[in-house]
Amino acid sequence: MRRDAMKKLIGWKNSEHRKPMVLRGARQVGKTWLMQEFGRTQYESVAYINMEGNQQMERLFDLDFDIERIVDGLEIFSGVKIEPHKTLIILDEIQEVPRSLTALKYFYENQPGYHVIVAGSLLGVAHHSGVSFPVGKVDFMDIYPLSFVEFLQAIGEEPYADLIMAPEIDLGIIGAFAPKIIDQLRTYYIVGGMPEVVNRYLDEGNLLTVRDVQQKILNAYEQDFSKHAPEVIVPRVRELWYSMPAQLAKENKKFIFRQVREGARGREYESALLWLEDTGVATRVTRVNSSALPLSAYENRDIFKLFFLDVGLLGASSKLDPVVVLEGGRIFKEFKGALTEQFVLQELRAKGIHPHYFANDDSRGEIDFIIQVANSVIPIEVKSETNTRSKSLEAFIDKHAPTNAIIVSMNDYERTSIISRVPLYLTDRLVDLIEPGESGPVKSGA
Repeated sequence: MRRDAMKKLIGWKNSEHRKPMVLRGARQVGKTWLMQEFGRTQYESVAYINMEGNQQMERLFDLDFDIERIVDGLEIFSGVKIEPHKTLIILDEIQEVPRSLTALKYFYENQPGYHVIVAGSLLGVAHHSGVSFPVGKVDFMDIYPLSFVEFLQAIGEEPYADLIMAPEIDLGIIGAFAPKIIDQLRTYYIVGGMPEVVNRYLDEGNLLTVRDVQQKILNAYEQDFSKHAPEVIVPRVRELWYSMPAQLAKENKKFIFRQVREGARGREYESALLWLEDTGVATRVTRVNSSALPLSAYENRDIFKLFFLDVGLLGASSKLDPVVVLEGGRIFKEFKGALTEQFVLQELRAKGIHPHYFANDDSRGEIDFIIQVANSVIPIEVKSETNTRSKSLEAFIDKHAPTNAIIVSMNDYERTSIISRVPLYLTDRLVDLIEPGESGPVKSGA
């Protein structure tokens, strides 16, 4: 399958300012495959070492940070001759040997000719546990589940992906195929973007069996809770995890701790919440109550929505029947906000955008997402059907006078003086479609 991250890694390889690369992301989002495929296609050889439970690597890095000695050890362990610029060194689950993270600094400073890429499913946890990252000496890249466009490419629907990603979006052509693309979008709501699940769907073409794979992934995450989380917070981690689907199913998706457990308070769960975020399986979208720049200055981390890693995993965790999702009407009456908002959040995160949501201090006037692009603040309302009327967005525009506002829905693209109505399947192109005062990169009926 194709991943957009591959292009970024090729750019990293060819950069004169290359530093060791650190891939961050939840377990099973495809980091190991991506590193190995990158090495296979772009280098003469690959030295792959998994650090998990690897006592030899612990001893190798415990001695000192003599890079030539370390490279000699990596050669012996991997059985691969390591040559500068020709060999890709891959250190997987690197957080299991903390001193190997420190060693990245010395690769950069003393031996920059070696190309080193590392990954770990618990890097965020390691960082907050006191493991020091060589700040300024490494590059970072976040890896997420396959986006909708990557999903289309993976399942052999490249023409639809090409329509979405065309430098200039032809509204006439894409509108003609919109019903087919929407069908694939609903399929994506079921399958999601976890690589193993997508591969099972490709192999069998059966939407019912993908739930089995998704449940195994969910079970693996739960096993991580007991295996890796501090014992004192494991019960609260589980309580938060089990509460997330029901909280997202509400019309008001603000996370309410009293719905986790009667009498529960946020401060009791902060460590557990941070652990879920650090592992990448949950995303906290915090509230802001101002449209002033920068948005981060006005966030309240105690008031938030808590999203899943993947729309398919959300459906599996919620026990949603795939047939119900495909029928459309019933699911969007009973669970319309959850899947659609989760999808939009995923697409934004895949583009490197971490949104907030907006609400007044009295929790009224809520806007689903609000993002900062350059020096502009852009409110985004998410609609799962074709009804795009939004009193909250109208009130926000009247009060805050943004240059651009977005409504994503099942409707076709339409641009007014301020509001861009964007089809859900074009969420990947949101930023491209909001050029101030312009109709964006579209033609034919914009």
